[in-house]
Amino acid sequence: MSIISGIALMALGSAGASSFYVPQKKIKNWSWESFWAVQSIFAYLLIPFVGAWLIVPSGAFGQVMGYDTTALLKAMGYGMLWGVGGLTFGLSMRYLGVALGQSIALGTCAAFGTIIPPLLAGQDLFATSAGIFMVAGVSVCIAGIAMIGYAGSLKSKNMSEEDKRAAVKEFALKKGILVALLAGVMSACFNLGLNAGDGIRVNAIALGTPELFAKNVVILLVTLGGFVTNFGYCIFLNIKNKTGREYFSLSSSELVNNFLFSALAGLLWYCQFLFMGMGEVQLDPGTRAFAWSILMAFNVLFSNVWGIVLNEWKNSGKQTMVVLVIGLLLLVASTIVGSMK
Repeated sequence: MSIISGIALMALGSAGASSFYVPQKKIKNWSWESFWAVQSIFAYLLIPFVGAWLIVPSGAFGQVMGYDTTALLKAMGYGMLWGVGGLTFGLSMRYLGVALGQSIALGTCAAFGTIIPPLLAGQDLFATSAGIFMVAGVSVCIAGIAMIGYAGSLKSKNMSEEDKRAAVKEFALKKGILVALLAGVMSACFNLGLNAGDGIRVNAIALGTPELFAKNVVILLVTLGGFVTNFGYCIFLNIKNKTGREYFSLSSSELVNNFLFSALAGLLWYCQFLFMGMGEVQLDPGTRAFAWSILMAFNVLFSNVWGIVLNEWKNSGKQTMVVLVIGLLLLVASTIVGSMK
């Protein structure tokens, strides 16, 4: 086992996940709900199914999935709750931009998703050095998120309304922060779902599934629950806003373009959990519970890199950028602290 290789794998997945919203800019003549519905088919249904089906030994897929019905339903149930987080997550970036929206949502998600599972299991986090470092790492992560949130506040004060709209068309700080906090809390249910279905992962390994990829089977169960919530809500919006005709009114080239970029967004999003599962196996058993926080911290880090590339922090002022960099450094530090034992 290698902590360095484990963290590197999670960073690789995070680099993809932090980029998943960028392909939306290439979508033509579709409303948000139309893009999100099609992206959900790829991200939460098709790609996770392929990722799970390919790694399970031939003929054993049904046996793996049917091992524990209670765990299966719990994982899917948490997935449906996480689906609410996924919906509001998209809204947080509409109101705050890729950088600030992901920073607040993912930071909240990191804290809740890391701390709640061991607490539900009755674990005393202060009984071992690994548990203490985990709490310390989450605390540093929260401090980093607070700094990034403060940078967002400074950005709002320093930028003109014209600059804000140029960077993020629907910029709304207060509404965006509330939505991002809700997204973070609900998104933490994804990790709760992974923990609820862990017995299915263990059984998959016993049936011959490589341990490196075994988490894929549980990821599929959680994303299935999330698909129900996300796809259902998007179809509801299609009907309410009368945007359902968008699926049929495009030219063949526009339709191919939109499906390709929706598929790309789904694949980039899925990479974070594929590589988290691979990276988690590389960590010491005592620090694996912190893998979720490591992934979220990297997601925030890379999303802010995209924010800089997309000029979301342009003309926000020197002080704002200094505060932003301090917040990002704290996030990096949190991955180091949380992995200690």
